[in-house]
Amino acid sequence: MQIFRHLPNDNQANRNQANLALAIGNFDGLHLGHQALLARLIEVSSAERLTPAVMTFEPHPREFFSPQNAPARLSTLREKLEFFEQAGVAQVYACRFNQAFSALTAQCFMQEILRNRLNVKTILVGEDFRFGAKRTGSVADFKANGFVLASLPQVMLNQQRVSSTGVRMALAAGDIAHATELLGRPYSISGKVVHGAKRGRQLGFPTANVHMRHERPALTGVFAVKLQGLNAVANLGVRPTIAGIPRMSLEVHVLDFSGDLYGQHVHVEFLHKIRNEMKFDGLDALKAQIAADVTVARQFFNRA
Repeated sequence: MQIFRHLPNDNQANRNQANLALAIGNFDGLHLGHQALLARLIEVSSAERLTPAVMTFEPHPREFFSPQNAPARLSTLREKLEFFEQAGVAQVYACRFNQAFSALTAQCFMQEILRNRLNVKTILVGEDFRFGAKRTGSVADFKANGFVLASLPQVMLNQQRVSSTGVRMALAAGDIAHATELLGRPYSISGKVVHGAKRGRQLGFPTANVHMRHERPALTGVFAVKLQGLNAVANLGVRPTIAGIPRMSLEVHVLDFSGDLYGQHVHVEFLHKIRNEMKFDGLDALKAQIAADVTVARQFFNRA
């Protein structure tokens, strides 16, 4: 899969490049609706002999316009790219969403970017997709400007629309089962295992400290998780019992494991919420609670 961080300018545009079928969106969370769009992209590309491509945006437009009020990010760019590759996408355009990009008119975006620079022939978007400065463009504009349009209706689950907002709400409420339904898979966070302060080891519960890009994750607390397929317990939060500057961290204690995970890029799948994060009177109370959390996690995995 080819990844482009910059769009070609007029001088770089390759008139001999393959014609594209292009899916456009933020794809935050890669839920069932996004998956349906990507499946349709691969289907259309094969039928029309086009190259399947995706355009996504970094940062999320809402993070650019109102960073203080932007929703929690469900997927990092790396996590999205991994999913695109698994889906069979051949090219990804990860567009830098900045002032210049946000000021593009709908007409300029269609003519200069999609047609002249990227050779887009077919466009795949959700039926409520809006684009261009002040969101003036709609799916009808693609048709009016000669693009083949393969818009998809909203994906419904139990008579409710599948959306990134719905996933965030389920995760924030601790309803991991519903989030899993909306995603079609367990929600996960990926990152590199790095060295920490070794406090977990001192308490008798060594942890893998996963360096994550999620500064404001959509969920916090203590969870039964899978790390690379291994049963584990994870704490995602600011560790209120430990003195120091509060900092969001993901610490994972893998059950019955004594191997070395340092330096590995791992995926942590969230399967069941055990409790909210709590502050304890001291390390002895914290140690006792961790032992209780491990017991709950073992019971969960035994039932699963």
